[in-house]
Amino acid sequence: MFLLLVFIYLYNNLDIMELMDVSKNDKLIYQHNVITSGRYDYSACMLDILFMVLSCLKKDKLEYTIHVHDIEAITGRKWNLKQLREATESIGSRMFEIETPKKISQLWLFSKVDYLIGTGSFSVKLNDEALPYFFELKNNFTALQLKSVLNCSSKYAKRLYGIACQWRSIGSKRFEIEELKKMLGLIDKKGNEQFERISQFKEYVLDIAKKQINENSDIEIDFELKKKGRSFEWVTIHINSQKFKQLEIDFEKPLNVQKFISKLVTYGLNQEQAELIAGKEKEKDFDILITELNEKIRQRKLKIDNSVGYLIGVYQKKGILPVKN
Repeated sequence: MFLLLVFIYLYNNLDIMELMDVSKNDKLIYQHNVITSGRYDYSACMLDILFMVLSCLKKDKLEYTIHVHDIEAITGRKWNLKQLREATESIGSRMFEIETPKKISQLWLFSKVDYLIGTGSFSVKLNDEALPYFFELKNNFTALQLKSVLNCSSKYAKRLYGIACQWRSIGSKRFEIEELKKMLGLIDKKGNEQFERISQFKEYVLDIAKKQINENSDIEIDFELKKKGRSFEWVTIHINSQKFKQLEIDFEKPLNVQKFISKLVTYGLNQEQAELIAGKEKEKDFDILITELNEKIRQRKLKIDNSVGYLIGVYQKKGILPVKN
């Protein structure tokens, strides 16, 4: 969930973008993808909030309530109230520009955020002018695998995953290190630079991103640093997209179904089994089943050596899971 939503229109209408030579030493010409090549600095918490809004998106609806426990259920991470308030404040303070040959538009994503005291939730009201860009992003995120991005805690891993997906069909992409740092928000408009030493950039950005992307996503990446003279000048991202394809967060599934699937996975069922059960079983019926099983075990009326196998057997008898020959 990147520089972000406000630039999606341009992403889908590349005919209005001019071709750019991205490197003096790399003659590959491409149409500039402003989602993944835009320069911004979003924290992991900010990105997760935007992704959660995206997963709830409905036509003509501007206001959405996000429950904190939903963020944990979908992403596996916890954010406290202070972190969330700081993140939405930072989102609100950022102005984005959409540049076309005819005009430059300045836009803010949220018009209001309300924290609902005592409910563990907050409501986000979208700027109606930004709504089309949210939908454009939603329609294109299947290629970037929302679940993969959410499972990366590092904002640089999230960002580099998106960049790698842009070039996955080619297999590799070379960037000038300075340009890549600007894309990652490591060099601001005034020229202030984070991780100036190449060893710091490698340790705190590239190595962490590589580990998280390779563990959590549908691709594997590696980085190759090249020198010009005595100084490192370029970094090549190598992308292996032959890794198994993860199941994606399905925008057509309600959030409560996605949470139920996550719950089933925590009980040891695999993703495919969880999808099948959640498609035919209600979560409350599953909770009743677990409660009854625990009570029988407590009263020593039932002994279960393999709880996962027992659950699979229950749903096989119900005809929800297939019986293997």
